Amino acid sequence: MDVSYVHIECGNIVLKMKQTISLDAISDGQQFENLVADYFREMKDAKNIIDVDVKPPSEGSDGGRDILVSFRFTDSIVSFERRWVIQCKFWKKSVSPSVIATTNIPTLIHQYNAHGYLLVCKNNVTSNLTKMFEELEKNCWMRYRYIIWNGEAFKTQLYTLRSEGPLIQKYFPDFYLFVKSQEWRIRRP
Repeated sequence: MDVSYVHIECGNIVLKMKQTISLDAISDGQQFENLVADYFREMKDAKNIIDVDVKPPSEGSDGGRDILVSFRFTDSIVSFERRWVIQCKFWKKSVSPSVIATTNIPTLIHQYNAHGYLLVCKNNVTSNLTKMFEELEKNCWMRYRYIIWNGEAFKTQLYTLRSEGPLIQKYFPDFYLFVKSQEWRIRRP
């Protein structure tokens, strides 16, 4: 029995709903890139973020940049900006250094006047890629950041969003229905 689904009976109707977010609901790499871009657009309502500018994915070769995100923050005294180069990998297998070998990540960060590089993967990365990012971060004299979100880390970020929000409804409709059904069960007299 798949424990990620719940069966809810309503009269003669039995609904089968996903009770977790699953990246398997995403059909292809373009939809995955759109999900990541939309996730960052949703961040505008987060703490101290006063504006988010997302340069969406484009068609064709991206040269190591799928999305460029700029955040405008305030610390109650002044506002400041952080920019991230984001690369998305919609791979079934673990992403290894050879997958991004043609990309000079520090140059890419510099080219976009960014503060760091975020690799967002549907699944996992190899230990060699993790080690490579750790070394880049440790030895970068420009103090750029090199971050990896594997599938589980990205899902954790998605769970911080409003469960009933438009992003969850658009990309994870089964989970959205589950959340709404739980609200209905709680409100029901």
